[in-house]
Amino acid sequence: MSAPGRFTARTVRVKAPGKVNVSLEVGPLRPDGYHSVASVYLAVSLYEEVAATSTETPGITISLSPASTVDLDAADIPLDGNNLAHKAAAIMADVSEHSTGVHLEITKRVPVAGGMGGGSADAAATLLACDALWNSGLSREELAHLAAELGADVPFSLLGGTAVGLGVGDELSPALAKAQTHWVLVTADYGLPTPEVYRTLDRLREAASANAAEPTGVDPKILTALRSGDAEALSRVLVNDLQRASIELAPALRDTLGIGESHGAIAGIVSGSGPTVALLTDDSVAAEGLAADLRHYGLTALAVHGPVPGARIISDTLL
Repeated sequence: MSAPGRFTARTVRVKAPGKVNVSLEVGPLRPDGYHSVASVYLAVSLYEEVAATSTETPGITISLSPASTVDLDAADIPLDGNNLAHKAAAIMADVSEHSTGVHLEITKRVPVAGGMGGGSADAAATLLACDALWNSGLSREELAHLAAELGADVPFSLLGGTAVGLGVGDELSPALAKAQTHWVLVTADYGLPTPEVYRTLDRLREAASANAAEPTGVDPKILTALRSGDAEALSRVLVNDLQRASIELAPALRDTLGIGESHGAIAGIVSGSGPTVALLTDDSVAAEGLAADLRHYGLTALAVHGPVPGARIISDTLL
């Protein structure tokens, strides 16, 4: 037991999942510069981890763990107030009566700028970690409101599972789809900035004189397939309006999709704004086999499953 008045550091470690967009329909450019979307999010078993440690020194600091599996030298990850996890900690400090200084150590496993919400997972994990660290006592609903201030994908990483996203992706409705589907994620050694992908989509639509409709909901067949875990049915209804724009910016994605489908994937899709490719398989054995085959081509391939739960505490330790 520490002496009265003596500072005792504590570390709360939280993991939060990345996601794939099983479907993503994108409306026309709005006057406010955004696009309305209708999407089905699936949280998958590739996790970011954030260890939040209280410090006597005020302020928020960030470091990246050497246990990270992404190439930290190649990834352009800010370690200041531009990092979404830093912003999450700052929001929590504002609403917590007993906040301290905090150091965030982030273990990166979700591809950076890969269309899988890795930065959003960091932010969700940070919200939950700081809530526990500072005994803020916020409900999940209150944390979700704070998450929405940080970005459209952050509330989903907090929630996990399967959800329908409308609006700009921030209007979330949990979907009762617990059956497992199995995927191979093929990650790239480069990122695609989301705003650039959306701009490219607008340009392609304008060039083709294509009028996009305002999305109002998702295809119920997608949710039916996810509820039953019917990969074959799901393969027929995968859609991503951003895929064409992502391939325009990174033509190699077309080759990755082709290689995946020629080696047993029953369908493939660019996840979100890319460049991560999600390949759907029949089961876990098929996913592991496909991932091994793709590695022979020099591709970085990971077998994952979903849905998985959202952000959750995995340890809470006094130092």
